[in-house]
Amino acid sequence: MTAADRRIRRATPDDTDALYEICLKTADAGNDASTLYGDPRLPGYVWSVPYLTFAPDFAFVLAEGGVAVGYVLAAPDTAAFAERLDKDWWPRIRRDLAGFAPTRPRDAEILDRIAHPESHRDWLQAEYPAHLHINILPQAQSGGWGRRMIETELAALKAAGVTGVHLGVAPDNERAKGFYRHLGFTDVSRDGHVTFAMRLAP
Repeated sequence: MTAADRRIRRATPDDTDALYEICLKTADAGNDASTLYGDPRLPGYVWSVPYLTFAPDFAFVLAEGGVAVGYVLAAPDTAAFAERLDKDWWPRIRRDLAGFAPTRPRDAEILDRIAHPESHRDWLQAEYPAHLHINILPQAQSGGWGRRMIETELAALKAAGVTGVHLGVAPDNERAKGFYRHLGFTDVSRDGHVTFAMRLAP
C-alpha cells in the first residue's frame, strides 16, 4: 500500500484490535513497546480502546487499504469520561487482569494505573475540558497525516461546542513537543506533567 491508499475515517468496533496494536507499537514515547508489556493489550486498556467504546463520535483512524495504521481519539469532557470509566470500564478490566502477574518492565506501572486511574486536574479542565490521544505507526507518519488527523479531531470537538482541549506528552518525546507547538498548541506543563493545550472557539 502507498500513501495514496490512506484516508481518515471514523473508527468502528471492527478497529478494536488495530487500536490495541497501534497503541502497543507506539507506547514507548512513540516507539514499539512490545517487549515492555507482558500482555499486549495493556497500553490499549488505558490509552485507546475505552475512547472508541465510550466516545465513538470522537474516534477516528487513519486507514491504509481499509486497515487502521493510526488513530486520533478524544473525550470531549474529561471529568465525565473519567466517571464513565470508573463505572463501566475499569471494573471489567480489573476482573480480566485478576490473575495477571507482572513479568515485563512496565507491567507493574500500568497495572497500578488501572487500579488507581489518574485523577483529573481541575485547573486544567476549567479551560481545556477535552483531551485527546494520537498515535500513528512509523510507516504511516510521513505526508502530513498527523496534522490532518489532529485537524479532523479539532473540527469534531468544535462542532460539539467544546471550548478547549489538552493532551499529555512523554517528557523525552521532543519530536512530539515540536509537532504540537507547530500546530498551535501551548505548553501548559505543571506539577510534573508535560501537557499541551489549545483553546477552541465556542
